[in-house]
Amino acid sequence: MTPESFTVTVKTTRGDFTVEARTPWAPLGAARFHELLQSGFYNDVAFFRVLPGFVAQFGINGDPGVSAQWRENVIQDDPVVESNVAGTISFAMAGPNTRTTQLFINLADNKRLDGMGFAPFAQVTDGMSVVESLFSGYGEGAPHGRGPDQGMIQEAGNAYLREKFPELDYITEAIVTT
Repeated sequence: MTPESFTVTVKTTRGDFTVEARTPWAPLGAARFHELLQSGFYNDVAFFRVLPGFVAQFGINGDPGVSAQWRENVIQDDPVVESNVAGTISFAMAGPNTRTTQLFINLADNKRLDGMGFAPFAQVTDGMSVVESLFSGYGEGAPHGRGPDQGMIQEAGNAYLREKFPELDYITEAIVTT
């Protein structure tokens, strides 16, 4: 059972930040996040899409085999209870009821995402300056930008990222601390 709230320490190549997940905000999202954390899913995972003034996105496992295990394991949408303001965390999705493992941290107030069904389930409570300092030089992902191609990350994992995008920052460890 997912706790009503839980704290996560996220250790990255830029430093650490703290997240507080709040199950009442988005129960299904918080439960999936907790499940993924318990399995170690986010360890050695890249921030592959960092767009200043918008979002820092992550959540494709660096091992293609692990990634494949979760790719079709979707969860239903949660109602949007909280707004996508700076520091909140929501699941990325490709349309209704398509959330799996990818998350984004809002780097600005992105309230327009509320109406698109992105339901925040957590927020950064300490270390937002670390999140804001994540490498953003590659910009938007392929094919619209010169950043990593998500299909290639799924297929080749961190080997692809480390070869083609060596400046990306990574989560080294994400653990539930309370």
